Amino acid sequence: MKCVERSAKTIEEAVDLALKDLNLTKDKVDIEVLEQPSKGLFGLIGGKPAKVKVCVKEEEKKDEIKELIKKDSAEDKKKEKEIAYRFLREVLDSMDIKAEIKIKYTETGLYINLIGPRMGIVIGKRGQTLDALQYLTSLVVNKNRGKDGYVRIILDTANYRKKREETLIRLANRLADKVERSRKKIELEPMNPYERRIIHSTLQNHPGVFTYSEGEEPNRKVIIACK
Repeated sequence: MKCVERSAKTIEEAVDLALKDLNLTKDKVDIEVLEQPSKGLFGLIGGKPAKVKVCVKEEEKKDEIKELIKKDSAEDKKKEKEIAYRFLREVLDSMDIKAEIKIKYTETGLYINLIGPRMGIVIGKRGQTLDALQYLTSLVVNKNRGKDGYVRIILDTANYRKKREETLIRLANRLADKVERSRKKIELEPMNPYERRIIHSTLQNHPGVFTYSEGEEPNRKVIIACK
């Protein structure tokens, strides 16, 4: 608890001095009178000033801490956006790709959208180039952060992520029907963790099949098998 002690001729003056030091109003503090003022002999000799102790109320201290955390968080987010932007701008320029980089924070992390005429090169075969660029951006942004402060990076362009997700959902359902009819398991092509999660999530409540992954990265695959 933050407290200050001040002395003055009167209690009111001492309290005012303390409030100025704390930059607060009376309703935000607790006031304790340590010494009453006295005039001394004949009102001239041996007089004592008033002395008070003024402390910030506990709830105010909590609010102050929250504001500091909020401020630090906002500054961190601004810095992370700048780091991601500078890195991607340098990479795209080296690839001779003109693209607008739009960055915003969402509930799931830092969402980065690239807008330009040659985005097919950025996406690459089955999104491999886009995934690699997303991974590198994540490394750069999270370089000096601990596990608790990890920032998830989502790099997208031309709405590729959404389109890919819809394609994988359709693929999962089609192959599940095939497995159910043939009673034989199907092994999908290697996928990154994000895409494997889409397959698993799509079929997790399917009545006739179940899924699991096998293999080592980057060649880990999803298997769809009959229950």
